[in-house]
Amino acid sequence: MTASYLFDKGALCEELAQRNGFRKDLVETGAFTLLAYLRITKYGGPLVVYIEGDGSAWESRRQLSEDPTPRDPIMIELAAADPSKNVVYLARPGQYTMEGASSCSPSYWSNERFSETVVSAMSRAVDNMKREYGAKEISLVGYSGGGAIAVLVASRRSDVINIRTVAGNLDHEAVNNYHKTSRLEGSLNPIDFAAAIAKVPQHHFAGSSDKVVPPFIAQSFVKRSGYAGGDRVTIVEGATHSKGWSERWPELLAIPVN
Repeated sequence: MTASYLFDKGALCEELAQRNGFRKDLVETGAFTLLAYLRITKYGGPLVVYIEGDGSAWESRRQLSEDPTPRDPIMIELAAADPSKNVVYLARPGQYTMEGASSCSPSYWSNERFSETVVSAMSRAVDNMKREYGAKEISLVGYSGGGAIAVLVASRRSDVINIRTVAGNLDHEAVNNYHKTSRLEGSLNPIDFAAAIAKVPQHHFAGSSDKVVPPFIAQSFVKRSGYAGGDRVTIVEGATHSKGWSERWPELLAIPVN
C-alpha cells in the first residue's frame, strides 16, 4: 500500500468537507487524536455528531488493513446534507493519520474497535467539542460500526437527545455469526445496552439489500430494548451497506425520531 494511496483516501474527505463549509480539527482524547470536520454556525446550539464507520478495516476476509481510512467517506456526505446549525464529522481511531490523526494499534480497528478504550475516547471527543462550542445537547448519527459507537456512547451520557443509525452494526456477535467469522474479543456489544437507551429517541435505517449488516440486526436491537412500536426502524428499499444512502439522506433525515 503506497503513501499516495493513503493520502488520496484522506484527500477525498478533505475536499468534500471544504466544499461544504466544514473546517478540519484534531481532537485530543488522551488515548487517541481523532480527526474531525466541523460546521458550527450557532454557538451554544445542539451538536449533531456524525460518527464514521469502520472504514477500510480489512483488505480481505482474513487480511487486516494497514490503514482503516474509508475509501468512500459516506458519512461526510451525509453530514454535508444535514441542515442543522452545528454539524460535526468524527472519524474513528487509526483513520486519517495522513491528515494528522494519531496512529494506534491495529487492534483498535479490529477486535477492540468497540472496546471500553475506544468508546471512552469517542465520548471524551464529544465532551471536548461540546465544551468548546457551548453545547448543552448532542444528537448522534452513526454509520455501520459508527452506529455501534453511537449507541455505546449514548448509553453513558445524559445529554444525548436522539440517535440515528445507518446500516448500524448494533449486534456484532449476531453479525459475525451471520458471516461465520470470529468474535470481536475485547469489544462491547451495543445490543447489550439496548435497554439502557430505550428512552432515548432513536431511529435505525437498514438497507433492504444490505448483505453486510442485514435488516434483522436493527429489528432485533429495537426488540431487545423493549420498545413495542414498529416505528423505530426504516428499511430503505434497494440500499446496500454502502450504496443508496447519500442521495436519500435528506428525505430520511426528515423522518421524525421517535
